[in-house]
Amino acid sequence: MTESSPASRPAHFDPRGWPFFWMTQAVGRYLRKLEQHLKREGLDVARWRVLMSVGNRQLGVSEIADLAIVKLPTMLKLIQRMEADGLVQCAPRASDARYTDVSLTPAGQEACDRAWTVANAIYQTVFHDIPSEDEAHLNDVLKRVFERLG
Repeated sequence: MTESSPASRPAHFDPRGWPFFWMTQAVGRYLRKLEQHLKREGLDVARWRVLMSVGNRQLGVSEIADLAIVKLPTMLKLIQRMEADGLVQCAPRASDARYTDVSLTPAGQEACDRAWTVANAIYQTVFHDIPSEDEAHLNDVLKRVFERLG
């Protein structure tokens, strides 16, 4: 790791030497590819994030928003559209009616399965020849970066 600050930024800074460059490039390319493939299934990345977050459990809207990295008002609108489309069902939380829990309907579970197939195919294409130790190390480093940004 190199130390740098705005005052000591090299005159010929190359962003390709900056880890955040590669993180954003990889995520951007992944999301474009995912969007392309999900579109064929009648889905988009926003719905995919909800489907993958909820899966076989019930989650509160704010929990889904946190997992999906989406602002709460935006997530509320998305959940309402998905409910109208028959993909999710919403109910007041039994322990505290101020919260709304979301779960997948049978149609939502089927959409989740299709979305998983798409995402897993991309994953397999990218990681098929990367050793599991490297993948585990990548996950560990990214988790530490995430925690330090918190």
